[in-house]
Parts: sequence; C-alpha cells; structure tokens
Amino acid sequence: MNHPHLSDLVQAHKVIEPYIHRTPVFTSQLLNKLLRCELFFKCENLQKVGAFKYRGATHAVLQLTAEGRTRGVATHSSGNHAAALALAAALQGMAAHIVMPKNAPAVKVEAVKAYGGIIHFCEPTLQARESGLHKVTQQTGATFIHPYDNFNVVCGQGTACLELFYQIDEPDIMMAPVGGGGLLSGTAIAAKGIWKNVKVFGTEPAEANDAYLSFHQQKLIPVQSTNTIADGLRTSLSPFTFSIISEKVDDILTCSEDNIVQAMRQVYQYLKLVIEPSSAVPLATIIENKERFAGKKVAIIISGGNVDLNNLPFK
Repeated sequence: MNHPHLSDLVQAHKVIEPYIHRTPVFTSQLLNKLLRCELFFKCENLQKVGAFKYRGATHAVLQLTAEGRTRGVATHSSGNHAAALALAAALQGMAAHIVMPKNAPAVKVEAVKAYGGIIHFCEPTLQARESGLHKVTQQTGATFIHPYDNFNVVCGQGTACLELFYQIDEPDIMMAPVGGGGLLSGTAIAAKGIWKNVKVFGTEPAEANDAYLSFHQQKLIPVQSTNTIADGLRTSLSPFTFSIISEKVDDILTCSEDNIVQAMRQVYQYLKLVIEPSSAVPLATIIENKERFAGKKVAIIISGGNVDLNNLPFK
C-alpha cells in the first residue's frame, strides 16, 4: 500500500498554502499548571470552514485534471468534510455534490449551502448514503473525494502538523483525535518526519474505540458503538489509514464522555476558544492519564470548532 512521505506533505503545503490559514498555536499557563505539563494547541478550529478538513479537501481538489474539474466533485458526509469540499470546489469554480442524510443537523446543512454545495438528501443509513453517492457520480461524472481514505486528503491533513515545525520546538508527544484516521495519519507522517524523538498518540472516546481496539489487536476492527458526544469520531478506520497508523503511531488512548465535556469546558474557559467535542478528546485523554503526561511537552491538534451553540454539553 502506497503511503505518503514527508516530501509529499511538503509539496501539498506548497500547493494549498495560498488557500488556507496558517493557524496559530495557543497556550495557557493555567492549564499547564492544572495538568502539570506544557501544552501547545494548534488551532484548526480557526481554519477556513472551522476545521482541518479544509486542508485535505483543498489538496484533493487541486490535484484533479482539467477534465476532472469540469465534472466536479462529490462525497457523502454530514460533517466538516461536506462543508470543506463545498468551499474548496467553489473557490476553483467547480460543482460539489454532497449526499447528506435527511436528519443531518440544520447547522451543517446550512453551512454546505452557504459554501455553494449541491445537496442530495438521502435516508440516514450508510447504504443509502453510498447508493446516493453512486447515483450522483453516475449522473454527473463527478470525482468522489473520500473524507480520509484518499492519498491526497491525508497529505493535506498532515500539513497542520507540518506547520508546527516553524511554530514550536520539538514536543515530547504529538496528539490528534482519531475517527477515520486521516488527520492522525497525516500528523504521524509529519511528526515522525520533522522531529527525531517525538511520540505520536491518537485519542478517541471509549464509547467509540474501534481505532484503540484495532491498534492494540493489530487488526482492523470496525466501529461498533457510536454512543459518544464526539460526533466527528463515530466512523471507522480504513485499511489505508490503519496501515499508516500501525506503522507510525506509538499509542492510541481513550477517554470518558465526562472528561470530554470537562476538557471542552476548560478550553472554553482558559483558551477562550470555541471547539467541538471531537477536538476536546486529546485534552480529555490527558485529564484521564495525568501521570503519563506529567512534565511532558505536548502538542495537540484542535481539529475543529463547528458546534451547535444552542446545544452545548455544559452550562
């Protein structure tokens, strides 16, 4: 299986740099004191469309041939990838066909519409989403851009960590949340390529722990339970991302739902940042394993900030 290399990520960054934000790194002395480690937050919640997904979607769109661009792109998603692909395509004058379940959150639907996406609604099942996507691609000739099972997408996602090389000194630990594995795969390739001694940890909710089980049992295990507030992490790894993670990542840790909410609250309180539950999972893992991180320098990718402000999990 052909994995991206650091050179692929460097080239990807050159390609997408005119279109993305170089997001800042935030720190908090109060959080450092509370958790007894030195934390650096790479704020992809401040990326265009409010999530790291814009990096991968933009890179994938820009790799299309001239003929491919005339046919447009398509995907099935109810989350950040849908909005990211819609905007990335619109900026290149391309059509973006997004297959979304009928029960997708209104805030997500409105975001896709605002970015120019053409929405095709379907029943809220994976089979309906996949059949809907097949119908759209057959009718339009649009290229399917998978949210994470895609070489060019992973290269784009890895550019967030790549930027950290110019923003902070080498950390002891590099952390990212893991759902489908695109962000963690790209992060691991970048971190292991630019630093000598860094450890890379993936993090996910205990209530959706397929990546944890897959990593520790050394075989791909599809997600079973999705009873987590971290809606962006309810999907399974692909064979492609699993193979990268198995090779490059040092460990995958899990956390409780209570600690996700606590971590989310602490980011709002101490960093003054709006983040979504999935973004809080790395910090929640540190809260749950304080001794393992004590005295360490830890860099975290905050993956996104698209949250329904009328339905926050804390008051």
